[in-house]
Amino acid sequence: MKKLLMATAATALMCAGAASAETIKIGVILGFTGPLESITPAMGAGAELAMKEVNDSGMLLDGSTVESIRGDSTCVDAAAATAAATRLVTSDKINAIMGADCSGVTGAILANVAVPNGIVMVSPSATSPGLSTAEDNGLFFRTAPSDARQGVVMTDILTERGVKTVALTYTNNDYGKGLADAFQAAFESAGGTVTISAAHEDGKADYSAEVGALASAGGDLLVVAGYVDQGGSGIIRSALDSGAFDKFYVPDGMVGEKLNEKFGAEMNGSFGALPGTDSPGAGTFGALATAAGFDGTSAFAPESYDAAALIMLAMQAAKSSKSADFAGKVMDVANAPGEKIFPGELAKGLELIAAGTDIDYVGASAVELIGPGESAGNYREIEFKDGKYETVKFR
Repeated sequence: MKKLLMATAATALMCAGAASAETIKIGVILGFTGPLESITPAMGAGAELAMKEVNDSGMLLDGSTVESIRGDSTCVDAAAATAAATRLVTSDKINAIMGADCSGVTGAILANVAVPNGIVMVSPSATSPGLSTAEDNGLFFRTAPSDARQGVVMTDILTERGVKTVALTYTNNDYGKGLADAFQAAFESAGGTVTISAAHEDGKADYSAEVGALASAGGDLLVVAGYVDQGGSGIIRSALDSGAFDKFYVPDGMVGEKLNEKFGAEMNGSFGALPGTDSPGAGTFGALATAAGFDGTSAFAPESYDAAALIMLAMQAAKSSKSADFAGKVMDVANAPGEKIFPGELAKGLELIAAGTDIDYVGASAVELIGPGESAGNYREIEFKDGKYETVKFR
């Protein structure tokens, strides 16, 4: 009789545990179409690699599983991005958002969907300084640094290379304008001269007029704060074909394998930077990504892994998948004090949290969240040699 009672009790406990497990849905909202469509596949794969790692561990919230539900932000169409996010929240009942990518659509989703519905967002790539002061009710975080930081890094790189004057063109949206303003302020404060700062529209077949104005202003080189799959590449092509410029600085939105494919040796001598780190986690993530079939060095892929990881680790810390419960835990799991957690160690992180031990999630991009929940910022400086870009330094 005693054995029967014990077996019955054990069965009841197992059932209770099974009942508490759930399917947690994370929306992966990125520009799978649009001006960053060559970069976002690796970003989505990075986030989903973290989810698979957690699912394989079976350690999240009493054996809960995580499901990725993708939405297309388009990167540039705020209405379409808002509609996609609304569908994920109202129809798919997502618990959180990994995204969005471009700054304008991220701000639109935050204001129109995330805040009204109380949904946590962790963006891996929205870099506009304006997002630092957005009304977010404590729901918005980003594993990418603000362009206020990128402007300073750009200035450091250019001045170290002896560049004193630049022409500047930027894509006409929140990302482009925010980065252009941040860079110009930093560069001029350091004694440099911006001969012209001119917006360009994406989607045009001919950029000769824009390049003509840039060439007239002149400069040691042309800074192109645009998108690799859109107007930024169009500007470079027109500048090369006309002989207006033969050297360029490319910030994060311009860096991707497509740049090598489109221009090859024509870009030799040009340089730029994108978020990146040489921390131990970066190398580990690169190996994990290669095994999973994607490029772990692709722009914002490490930050995407980290964004998804932070969401799930915060859920574990809060003992809840509800945004209202775990939003306040994101900063806790991201920063010291605690045992450091790297890519491939999410099971360890979940286990430590469950045991009541603090963790310091370092991840693939050396995560350290500051101020309004954004990355302090590490950058990978690149230079074009022999028809492709390569890393030359970390900052």
